[in-house]
Amino acid sequence: MKFSTRIDKEVTAERMFDAMADFDRIERMLMRRGVSVNRVSNISAGARAWDLAFDWRGKRRELRLMLVQFDWPERLALTGQSTAFDLRIDLSVVALALQRSRLIFEFEIKPRNMRARLALQTAKLGKAQLDRKVAKKVMEFVEDAIG
Repeated sequence: MKFSTRIDKEVTAERMFDAMADFDRIERMLMRRGVSVNRVSNISAGARAWDLAFDWRGKRRELRLMLVQFDWPERLALTGQSTAFDLRIDLSVVALALQRSRLIFEFEIKPRNMRARLALQTAKLGKAQLDRKVAKKVMEFVEDAIG
């Protein structure tokens, strides 16, 4: 299942990208929301990865998130893997003018087992509502990051 949204802001593309790539701020934000965040240190030099753990629907969920692309100031990509799902997050920043930029946020989730496939099929029934929720959360994240 894939989600995507676009957000236009009156900031430079560099400032938009820097706000989206502020990993320390993102880690603090996740911890405030009850997510256990641990940086993985045994990854090759220059790469970044995190082990995330959180409670969702009454169960403890664990996710390994890895930075796979960092092309400043245009593109940022993360991949994640849990026991049930594979996910990919792509952030692209496009300069529309000197003081105007667009963030293109894409999030794709793929099942790794039959139970996850059934959960995604059920979620697809409410895809329009999920699209609105994702767009709202991304907008809140951008507003918090840029102001």
